[in-house]
Amino acid sequence: MDISNNSLRYLHAEFNPLAEILDDNETNSTRGERNFLNCVHIRVPQELFLTLGLISLVENILVILAIIRNRNLHSPMYYFICCLAVSDMLVSVSNVVETIFMLLNDNDLLDVHPGALRHLDNVIDVMICSSVVSSLSFLCTIAADRYITIFYALRYHSIMTTHRAITIIVLVWLTSITSSILFIVYHTDNAVIVCLVTFFCVTLVFNAALYLHMFVLAHIHSRRITAFQKGRRQSTSMKGAITLTILLGVFIFCWGPFFLHLFLILACPSSPLCKCFFQYFHLFLILIICNSLIDPLIYAYRSQELRKTLKELVLCCWCFGM
Repeated sequence: MDISNNSLRYLHAEFNPLAEILDDNETNSTRGERNFLNCVHIRVPQELFLTLGLISLVENILVILAIIRNRNLHSPMYYFICCLAVSDMLVSVSNVVETIFMLLNDNDLLDVHPGALRHLDNVIDVMICSSVVSSLSFLCTIAADRYITIFYALRYHSIMTTHRAITIIVLVWLTSITSSILFIVYHTDNAVIVCLVTFFCVTLVFNAALYLHMFVLAHIHSRRITAFQKGRRQSTSMKGAITLTILLGVFIFCWGPFFLHLFLILACPSSPLCKCFFQYFHLFLILIICNSLIDPLIYAYRSQELRKTLKELVLCCWCFGM
């Protein structure tokens, strides 16, 4: 696999049995069909990938440092959010490394043994797959954590202990990395696409069911709350649930087209309309990177404590730079 197929961008060629239609040597009949459907193969400049990747990388590093620095954020929910930021950071790191190598390769400035490039390519692919699986897993974990906070408030600290939270985090990462390695090893098998799409759909159904139940019952319970302190706790918990609902919505919007792309590869690889949809793959990749860029903004907007710590970190970095 050459360097032009690295990471997320390689998935289009590897998972798409019709990748040859994107080649510069396409046939006249294919061109005619594409013109008939008004389909355009959009290519995004590598510099845009690099710029968005660097911004996203800096943002997620700041979020992770803020959670580590502020002891008030040392709770299971923020541990899970920190892991979600790490997942986003994996996308950013892999994108930055990939883009730099591709730019060097395009300008004939890269002189690396093909075997080394294949190893680097595999590492980047594992990082991307790990990010997908871990992001979905931690979104489910955070949803479950908010559910427990709202409906088992008095027992929350005995149910979701720090030890259990760390155990969950370790299990999620081990599962994500192991499954990602298997996905890359067997990437030519359609079963890999089936597993990814199925996992995506299952997590969406799980989160939707959990949040629906959460908001309906929380609305009923809020009418029965009379004690101020308990009402404050309920309000705080619901604020956290709303934050994670926004995160889930952004994730679906940004990753949905990519998973739809994978589904269409299985469902209608020969359909002209599906072929047309495949031409916008690079835009789907931009959306994925934007997800990593938007998530830290959501954390900062929804959490006053986190926003305060982020401001201190940015100010500290600015003063250090001066």
